[in-house]
Parts: sequence; C-alpha cells; structure tokens
Amino acid sequence: MRLPARVENATTARARFPRDADRLFDALYEMDPLADACADALAQNRGEAEGWIAAGCAGHDLAEAPRAVREYFETAGRMPSWVDWERVDRAGRLFFRAGPAGGITLGAKALVGGYCSPGGNKPLAFSGALEGQVSRRLAETGRFVVATNTPGALRPGGEAWAITLRVRLMHAQVRRLLLRSERWKSELWGAPINQHDMAATSLLFSVVFLSGIRQFGVPVSQDEAEDYVHAWRVSGWLMGVREDLLPRSEAEGLALGELIQLTQGPPDEDGRRLVAALLESPRGAMQGKPGASQIEGWQIAMGRGFCRTLVGPQLADELALPTNGWRFVIPTVRAGVAVARKVLPASVRAPERWEARGRKYWERNVEVGLQGTPAKFALPGALGGRYAAR
Repeated sequence: MRLPARVENATTARARFPRDADRLFDALYEMDPLADACADALAQNRGEAEGWIAAGCAGHDLAEAPRAVREYFETAGRMPSWVDWERVDRAGRLFFRAGPAGGITLGAKALVGGYCSPGGNKPLAFSGALEGQVSRRLAETGRFVVATNTPGALRPGGEAWAITLRVRLMHAQVRRLLLRSERWKSELWGAPINQHDMAATSLLFSVVFLSGIRQFGVPVSQDEAEDYVHAWRVSGWLMGVREDLLPRSEAEGLALGELIQLTQGPPDEDGRRLVAALLESPRGAMQGKPGASQIEGWQIAMGRGFCRTLVGPQLADELALPTNGWRFVIPTVRAGVAVARKVLPASVRAPERWEARGRKYWERNVEVGLQGTPAKFALPGALGGRYAAR
C-alpha cells in the first residue's frame, strides 16, 4: 500500500503496533460515505437543504427529501446496541466538575493537538475558519462540547445529537469543496477529513482531555475515565467515525494516540499559524474598554504559558511558543488541589457543588463567545483563507 507522504516511521509503527498500524493507514484514504452522499444531495437542492437538515435534526418527516438525506438521519437515529446511556450521563458530570481546568485543557491542549497534525490540519487551513472570528469559532466548539456532556443530549433528537449531525455534514461539505478545488493533494495528505483524522480528533476530546485535567490535579477515578471515553465513543460514532477506530477503553485510546503521534511528524507552518491564531484570540475582544490592550496581552501570555505546560516543552518549542512565568501556574494549582482535598470539609469538596459551578462557567464563556448570536453550524459555501481560489 502506498502511504501519503505525511506518514512517518511506518516501519517502526508496524513493528510496535502490528494489529493496528495498517488499519489506521488504510483509514487515511477513507471518508464518510453516508454523510458525503447526503451532502451531495443537499448541494443539488440548495433551496430545500436547510429545511431538510432542520427537519432531520428535529426528527420530523423527510418523505420529500432525497433518499441519501433520509438514510443519513435514519441511520443516525438507530444507535448501536453497545451504547450505555447511564455511563454517558455520568461522563458529563466529570466534564462540568473540571470547570475552568477543562476549558483551558480544551483550548490549550486538545485543540492545539489537532492543529499540530501536518496532514490533519489541512482542511482547517484551507477553510480559513480560524482566520476570522476566532473567538466565535471557539465558542461554537464549546457549544458542541457542552451539549455533548449534557445528560440526555446525545440521544436521538437531543441537542448534542443534532449538533453532531450538523457538524458531520459540515465536514462532508468541506470535503466536497476540497476535492473540487484541485488544490487538494491526496498523495501528501490522504483524503480530506479522513477516518484517521476523524478518529484522532475524537481522541482529543476524550483521552487527551482527561490527561489535561489530570495535569491540573482534577481527581479522575478509573471508572470516571472509562465512562468519559465511552461517551466520546458514542459521539464519535455519530460523527461518522468507523466503529473499529473508536476506543472501548482509556488504555485503547492512549495506545491509538501513541500510534498516531509516532506517525504524524512535527507541526508544520500551517500548524504554527493555527495555534498562533488560537492563542491570540483574546486580541481585540475588549476593543474600546479601559485597559483593553494590557488585559488582552496578559490573557495571551497566560494562554501561551498554559499551552507550554500542557503540551510539553518539545512540542511547545516546535510551535515557537515563548517561555514565560505562566508555565508555573498549573503545577501550583495541582499542588493546591492536592492540599485542598485533604484539608477542606466534605461539603466544600462535594462533586455536585463543583459541577454546578462548572456549568455556570461554561454557560458564561459560550454566551460571551457567541455574542448573542446562536451557533448555527451552517454548511460552508466556499473555502477561505490563503488557500482560497483567487
């Protein structure tokens, strides 16, 4: 099998992961046939497309829609037998309990990890999604993650179920645009938004997120970790990831992540540009307010310091992240959490109390990021950024 040029250390990977390496390599050329067929049908019926999507997400009748559209929503409504909804709901409690530690982890570790993939970052670089309205894009991601972790929302007809199906169609539309742009180089990157990269993204929201909140000292039992991985396995299935690429346990997820890291290579210029845009997103957010420039500079420096700690010095250096005093905050917080768990009364340490605070934290941050305009998760009509057709 001829591998895309993006793959590094293939021989070593096959020796260390003989059961999984070639399965993952094959996935570099695989897309999402169900969503792609639906996106094609929607593109041929632009006037009715949004109405059909809204109806499908609401569980309404789609008798007048093309077969590909009906099959997309009908298939998503038949959840796999392995889904355990009690575990999914328990996972959400962990997410909210993590509070700000989870928010920082999502931005400065999980998303950064995705941007660092020299092949996986190309659809985002082509789309130009982070070259404008960065804060809004991040708030939309936050809306998706909050919904996913809200009890009952991943069930058919729930908010997270609907958002996930919209995001999946967004991915399919980006694939359509990239494959028609004549600028996509399959010999370098594989297929756009392929099964390999979709599985890798799912890991960022599950095992990478768990790793990050543990760096802050957030207590996570093994049962909680397994429930959290299970919840994102459900989300990944809805997103169109092949079932055999979705880990059934934290250990499986960590092993798959290790294989991906081994074969993806260091971040490229697109990765550095995307991470810079992410970490500089506070710039301009307080325009016109007293002391805005100073506060925004402080927020950017804080984000860079947190990122350096969370991703580690090697990757931080490859991303050209500066070293600053903020890198000491996370170890200090971790030590403080350890002491607090020993000395604070049980009523203060009660998980329910921290879950409630975490919900308020996420609601406030998503609301501020969206600036009063609901997240629509609309299908893009064209590519943007520096790869856009001139």
